[in-house]
This record gives sequence, structure tokens and C-alpha cells, in this order.
Amino acid sequence: MSALAVGIDVAAVPAEALGAGQYTVELVRALDRLEDVALTVVSRRDDAARWRALAPRGTVLAAAPARRAARLAWEELGLGRTVRRREPAFDVLHGPHYSLPARPGRPCVVTVHDLTFVDHPEWHERSKVLYFRRALRLAARRARVVVCVSERTADRYRALFRPRVPVHVVAHGVDHGRFAPVEAEPGRDAGVLARLGVRPPFVLHTGTIQPRKDLVTLVEAFDAVAGGRDGLALVLAGGRGWGTGALDAAIARSPHRDRIVLLGHVADADVPALVRGASAVAYPSLEEGFGLPAIEALACGTPLVTTEGTAMADLAGDAALLVARSDPGALAGALDDVLGGGDAVARRRDAGLRRASRFTWDRCARGHVEAYRLAAGR
Repeated sequence: MSALAVGIDVAAVPAEALGAGQYTVELVRALDRLEDVALTVVSRRDDAARWRALAPRGTVLAAAPARRAARLAWEELGLGRTVRRREPAFDVLHGPHYSLPARPGRPCVVTVHDLTFVDHPEWHERSKVLYFRRALRLAARRARVVVCVSERTADRYRALFRPRVPVHVVAHGVDHGRFAPVEAEPGRDAGVLARLGVRPPFVLHTGTIQPRKDLVTLVEAFDAVAGGRDGLALVLAGGRGWGTGALDAAIARSPHRDRIVLLGHVADADVPALVRGASAVAYPSLEEGFGLPAIEALACGTPLVTTEGTAMADLAGDAALLVARSDPGALAGALDDVLGGGDAVARRRDAGLRRASRFTWDRCARGHVEAYRLAAGR
């Protein structure tokens, strides 16, 4: 069978890729390794070098405008024209972040990460709510196959939009070369922590700071346990998104604010050292499509506390301690349990390593190829 010609629109992926952006980066890397895929990456005009490095076997088509407003208009109309004129033609076009162009002239696959733009607009900026609600409605009509990153997202998408096309669930992966229980080079993790100004013991949260991460609850839970644990710090690693005022106020009133470390954005290469060095990873997000930080913690063997009734709870199972949403007391109790160590923590660690081993980016890429072939009629 000839290689499948796949175009993937990466124009929206920022230089500091997190969440859906990180998924797109890792998916491109994994697809580029497959012999039965002929990959073309459609990027911004000023971003070609990054994607050539990420997909050295593929082709980079640097066609999208660099400025956001112009890029959004181009993705609706210009991308379709680019695809229709492309020679040789794509077998399928993939929109990895909710949206697809009008009249692409080729079969399309779209990825839906979560439905919070519909269910919880208060967690997002208004401009994004309007844009992504429209994208979700159009995706149900424009795509031949919809990819969802978890069963929970797929169930909600079907309930809201009743698509007439197949909905495939393809989980994210983990880079097990980076996120592993043991560092590749002895002493490197200690060097990274020293450079970042972080000293154990600490509780870690990774991810962009925004309302749905529920970091106010985490600060309040940290205050409840920090008093009895000298030297324990709370490390928040991630850039500022929007709606950070409530967190700033919570930190300002915290009696242990001098032990709360705001690192801002951390380079991808440094994140595994933080995860391995943490006494616990706390991920109390109210809802996620998948929750990469949770599976990365399990892959490193770091105790994980996360939220029940979420995709993170589904993927972690009995490998994590689960707590109710927005309950500082429950979160504090769970943190106290994992910081105390013991046999239960060790059992969950072993279970987490087993569960994390199932998630790889190569497996994720293969799941996408199945969706591409279905969309292309192959």
C-alpha cells in the first residue's frame, strides 16, 4: 500500500507549546517516524525552521501569516485554497486543534480536546469561547472523522453535537525517554533544580496558570499541610494564562507565601527533573480533555493527587489519590497521605508505572493513522 499523504495544520502552535500544542508537536514527531505516512506540516511563515527540525523526513509548507488575526482568517479561507492547489494532493488534512477550513477539497480529520468552551465558558476568555464554540459546531459538519483524546471527551462531544461521522478515541502518549523514574545522566536533575532555584521537598504543579486549574484550592491545601512540614515548598511551573488575580490574592494572604515558588514557563528539557524531584505532583484541575501532567507524573513514579470524575482519574485509576473538586481539606489530606510515604504510596507508584507504560506517542500516531485511513477511504 502506498504511503498516506497527510497534511497537518500546525499554524496555531505557539513557540512555548503546552497542552494541545504539546500534543501536536509530539504527534508530528511520531508521524514523521512512520514509513507509511508522507507528512506535510503546514506552518506559519516565520516558524518553518522549528517544524523542519521536528519533522526532518517530512515536508514543511510555510504558508500561514504570522500575526494572529490574519492567521485566523487564513485558516478559514486561505488554508482551504492551499490544500486544494497542493500537488501532489493530500489524502487527508488534519486539524489538531478543533478547527478545519471551509472547502478544503480533501477529506478532513479534526481533534477535539475538551468541551469546556461549551460547558464552562467562565473558565476561558470570551473571545476564545466564541471562536471555539463555532469551531466545534463546524467540525461536526466538516470532518469525516473526529478524534477525541479521551472517552470522557468523546461521550460529551457526541451528546452535544450528535455527529454523523465516526468519533475515534486516541489517547496522548508520554515520552518515556524523558519521563522516567531514573535520570539519564547522574546528577543532571540536581543541577536543573539548583539552576531553577528549587530545593526539595516540594509539591509540584505543572501547566499554564488559568482558572480551571483550581490553583487557589491548591494554595489553601498547601497552607494546611505546610505548617507541620518544615521546608516543604509549593512549586508552580507554568506560564501565566489569564484570570490569575484570584491566585495572586491567595498567595498574598498565605501564611506560607515565602515557600510558594512561581517558576513561570519552564523549558521542556527541565520539566522531567522537576517531576522526578517532587515529593508529590498535585493536579487539582476541574476538568481536562486528557491531562498530560498526570500521566507524566505516573511515568516518573512520582505520587499523584488529582481530581475525581475527570479524564485524569480515568487514566490514573488506582495509581493516584483522587479528591473532590475545589475541596481544600480533601486535597490537604491526600497530600499529607502521600508525603507520609508507606506501603500504599509504593503500591500506587508501581501501579502508575504500569499504567503509564501503555501510553506512547508512537501508539498515539498509529491511532491517528487509523482515523486518517478511514477518512480517506483507505
